[in-house]
Amino acid sequence: MAQVPNDLPPTTGRVPVVELFQPGKVVHVCAPMVRYSKLPFRALVRRYNCDLAFSPMIIAESFVKSLKARDSEFTTNSADRPLVVQFAARDGVTLADAAEIVAPYSDGVDLNCGCPQRWAMAEGYGSCLLKNPELVSDMVRQARARVSDKDFSVSIKIRLHKDLRETVDMCQKAEHAGVSWIAVHGRTPTQRGEPVNTEAISLIKQSLSIPVIANGDIKNLEDVRRVQSLTGVDGVMAARGILQNPGMYAGYDQTPLQCVQDWVDISLKLGTHFTCFHHHLMYMFERVTPKSEKRVFNALTSTAAVLDYLEEHYGVSYNPDSAVNNKSLPTQNGYADTDNISLCFDS
Repeated sequence: MAQVPNDLPPTTGRVPVVELFQPGKVVHVCAPMVRYSKLPFRALVRRYNCDLAFSPMIIAESFVKSLKARDSEFTTNSADRPLVVQFAARDGVTLADAAEIVAPYSDGVDLNCGCPQRWAMAEGYGSCLLKNPELVSDMVRQARARVSDKDFSVSIKIRLHKDLRETVDMCQKAEHAGVSWIAVHGRTPTQRGEPVNTEAISLIKQSLSIPVIANGDIKNLEDVRRVQSLTGVDGVMAARGILQNPGMYAGYDQTPLQCVQDWVDISLKLGTHFTCFHHHLMYMFERVTPKSEKRVFNALTSTAAVLDYLEEHYGVSYNPDSAVNNKSLPTQNGYADTDNISLCFDS
């Protein structure tokens, strides 16, 4: 059995994720994104009407076995709620071990059954699991049994089979095993830029009695309304769209300047590595700056250079007090509590 470090206090009370799903409400979700959906970005999008945020996908086996992996892969604080930690796993015991470790510091775990990358499939992770619904159900069952708190969610994120009957069957088996809700990326593992199959998502939603979240090509509130109307889903999940515009769920069509200011304040207050700090800004500017300006900005090589550029061109400068006081948009989750950072598994 995995051991939870006993020298670290858990974060504040658990937020029951399933209670977010209410009639007439569409839950706004920030997708799990490798390298990007880490604590600073989660803190940012929570200021802009994001209801639920995911950690990046974490390899469960390494996480369970290695303190170094836990230190580097999972960081949170008391304001980082509700939070779902996504794992790549290929057996029930390992997923249950990982769930037990993060349970005191999060509100749920999610099993990645959709990653289409070759390395993941070669290792038995991600969309490789679509071929084995019995294994997926067993992993859900074991994770559910290991964490006794009924408010702790166990979910899965999937892609579509070519034969939709297989997808429906897999989802129904997972529901029978106790899965809390299911996120569906409306493409098969081999599809990339093809249109999202909203009819398939609608069919899955109609076949289940648990909440369903739609994922794929959610870039603004109009997409949210359109997809919900076509599918009847309980929530939507954005990835690239929210990277390019963290304010999308608050109704902004492009990244507002205040969002850039908030990112600077939050990320530097939390000690974000330059590459991550810079790349997020590159995404935010992707659709709103001319190519000539992007070439200059993208070539910057230090935090100091980025700050000089932002101040000169946009009047944005680092204000550490703003990261704490949060004069930006409030959400139902409250304000970012960066005064009380509690790094989980800090060595």
